[in-house]
Amino acid sequence: MRYEFKLPDIGEGIAEAEIVAWHVKVGDMIEEDQQIADMMTDKATVEMESPVAGKVMELAGEVGDQVPIGSVLAVIETEGADRAAEAVADSKDERPLADGAVEATPAQAEELPVTVGDAGTAVKSKPVRPEPVEGLSSSSTEKEQDSASTSSARPAGVHVLASPAVRARARDLGIDLGQVKTAGDRIRHSDLDAFLLYNGGTVSSRPAAAPRKDETVKVVGLRRKIAGNMAEANRRIQHFTLVEEFDVTALEEARAMMNRDRGSNPKLTLLPFLITAMSRGLAEWPMLNATFDDEAMVITRHGSVQMGVATQTPNGLMVATIRDAQARSVWELASEILRLSEAARTGKASREELSGATFTISSLGPMGGITSTPVVNPPQVAIVAVNKIEDKLVPLGGEIEVRKRMNLSLSCDHRVVDGWDAASFMQTLKGYIENPLRLLSA
Repeated sequence: MRYEFKLPDIGEGIAEAEIVAWHVKVGDMIEEDQQIADMMTDKATVEMESPVAGKVMELAGEVGDQVPIGSVLAVIETEGADRAAEAVADSKDERPLADGAVEATPAQAEELPVTVGDAGTAVKSKPVRPEPVEGLSSSSTEKEQDSASTSSARPAGVHVLASPAVRARARDLGIDLGQVKTAGDRIRHSDLDAFLLYNGGTVSSRPAAAPRKDETVKVVGLRRKIAGNMAEANRRIQHFTLVEEFDVTALEEARAMMNRDRGSNPKLTLLPFLITAMSRGLAEWPMLNATFDDEAMVITRHGSVQMGVATQTPNGLMVATIRDAQARSVWELASEILRLSEAARTGKASREELSGATFTISSLGPMGGITSTPVVNPPQVAIVAVNKIEDKLVPLGGEIEVRKRMNLSLSCDHRVVDGWDAASFMQTLKGYIENPLRLLSA
């Protein structure tokens, strides 16, 4: 029996969805409720499961294609499906693998390591070990190989003394320590420097690693939407970015103290504190907590803070929304950040959780760099990027102290936000961030 599985309505007002991934191919035997495809609309991914068991006869298109709601996504042959599945199960022990090999029996599989074939298929293979040289033990062979890696033409009977760090640097530079002269009893870094100068900075190096093959990656799904949104944002928004340095020494001490006595609460990162500070700052400078309809030329200044938190996922950057951030404690914000981040990374976040933000914060944590220029996500008019914390020598009261410092980068839509408003907002943030008692008070 021929069954046509049509793409159901997966969202209000959605006319079509993009094929993000196929989990089956034509000819596959599938079970009822087996996942056959991932479909995307806006930034929400929906898993499509087959309502019947059978053999896949046709698929609607390729990854990246748009499929209209109500059109046929897959054709499944249901008659004789059980017999075909049994035939596949009976031939399991001798089923050919992707590279033409035959799958090992369970007993053999326990003895063989797993490698990856050309098609990315796990293949059982026997380990390859170097043949021992006649007259030498295996340990002797290893010593000879190690010696060859550090000295290719060392005079017989000469033993070179050098620290592990010097030997490692010599290997990286491709220098034969047997050719390096030294005035002392061992080779030092200064001797390597002199050797390089004497040879004009050129030495025989180890063979370079083989270059990677060119790879063509089709821009589909979330990556395609990100590309479109960024291009549209740069085309329509006149950006400017303001960077301010903050002293977070006291805030980091407060955070550490709270984490030591957190009980069952989640561990606090810096992000909940920054969201609290920004929520309070936006209440004082509402022109940054706004959305702009540039076609109707209408600015909406929002009374509550719907805080967008940029989250890195395997498919690209997604922005999840913390509702009414101004009404939550740092502990509640920490819990919500964890929940939304996990939902975004696993593709389980709802459309509501990925929309409706009025202001966005983006943080790369320790990898955040010194400064950045974040792109405003329309219709919002402002976004803050959090850069990494660094220990710096700072003059305070005539003394030099080591303080923890961090830059925040604020990008704004200059059509809506003036430079004075942006600078005033950053100074308000400084007052909260650099004074934890004020930040955490009710």
